[in-house]
Amino acid sequence: MTQMESARKGIITKEIEAVALYEKMSVEDVLSRVGEGTICIPKNINHNLKVVRGVGSGLKTKVNANMGTSKDYCNLEEELQKIDVAVQAGADSIMDLSTGGDIKAIRQAMIERSPVMVGTVPIYEAAAVEQYKDGGAVVNMKEEDIFRVIEEQAEQGVDFMTLHCGVTRQSVEALKNHKRICDVVSRGGSFLVAWILHNDKENPLYEKYDRLLEIARKYDITLSLGDGFRPGCLADATDRGQIQELLILGDLVRRAREAGVQTMVEGPGHVPLNQIITNMQLQKKLCDNAPFYVLGPLVTDIAPGYDHITCAIGGALAACNGADFLCYVTPSEHLALPTVQDVEDGVIATRIAGHAADIAKGIPGAMDWDNEMAVARKKRDWTAQYNLAINPERAKKVRGDRISEDEEVCSMCSGLCAIKLVEDYFKKK
Repeated sequence: MTQMESARKGIITKEIEAVALYEKMSVEDVLSRVGEGTICIPKNINHNLKVVRGVGSGLKTKVNANMGTSKDYCNLEEELQKIDVAVQAGADSIMDLSTGGDIKAIRQAMIERSPVMVGTVPIYEAAAVEQYKDGGAVVNMKEEDIFRVIEEQAEQGVDFMTLHCGVTRQSVEALKNHKRICDVVSRGGSFLVAWILHNDKENPLYEKYDRLLEIARKYDITLSLGDGFRPGCLADATDRGQIQELLILGDLVRRAREAGVQTMVEGPGHVPLNQIITNMQLQKKLCDNAPFYVLGPLVTDIAPGYDHITCAIGGALAACNGADFLCYVTPSEHLALPTVQDVEDGVIATRIAGHAADIAKGIPGAMDWDNEMAVARKKRDWTAQYNLAINPERAKKVRGDRISEDEEVCSMCSGLCAIKLVEDYFKKK
């Protein structure tokens, strides 16, 4: 029985209890929202998950960290180190996007290492296996191979899967008839566009969606309905291709709920600041308030090396207006496979965005953290400030490298510390 089916029967699972406790929300509220599909709790029945988190309505904004090997760079130990760093930095989930090496063994090691929920994009493995055969090509993937990979990953314990079910013959035609600068930038989306056009067939993930639902229900996998046509540059945002796919995903959300399968919907992408709120409202409306999982969004295209910052800007506005789950972007985005340091920087930047949004949304406890920091700053209690910092080690290092002669204050103001000056005169009066 899935979390959704349990909730509809009024059964309070230990996962629902854990989410309610973490979120400072009543068990009844979590139960109700899981049952209606506005909260999902990604947890495969085969995964002994140490940290259970919910995603959706009324909950803290969650942060995902992508990682995984490539054909050019395959180092399992480094990927496991990235998991450790991402979790320590506060990531709520990790996604294995591996396309190089022994993908199945790599994924198993990552599932065993991760205390937080694990996601994958099964089409990556199916495509990579076919591509790297002698004379192979992505378009030679067989329908059975795609579903075999999905089932194998489900058995391993993957908690949520990105599946590009909205890339259909109809939506491909809509995209072809509407000129874009960057066409398709989603890797999974591009595989399926090429497959559809080469084989002149419908996307198996859409055509055989009921089969996919059976697998998801069997293992209680949360379907993360992928945005294969997400905009890859600002000029392509909120166009016909993107919206056509979103309409299809809305229908698939409703079918999944009828089957008792948990879902969330993925979103853009590269979006100008003035279009982000519209994008969030469209998704919530068209997808019946399903949890919304966004990549970024990135609000400018000109910052390679700093895209964790462009991501955080867009992510804060998106989460403030409906996004529930932010996928981080690292400084390496558009340039290279991320390093361990890139992973840490990406998680921290996206956590800042999510927390800022949680304050604006009035999430219980969000503002308390900031109030505690404000009190510690007034007291010049540096130990408390380090402990409250989103990255304590970074805060300690910055202060330690440039410490003031008067250790009570910082080297920015030294003896001209505004807080200390006014405090001294308040005491005198």
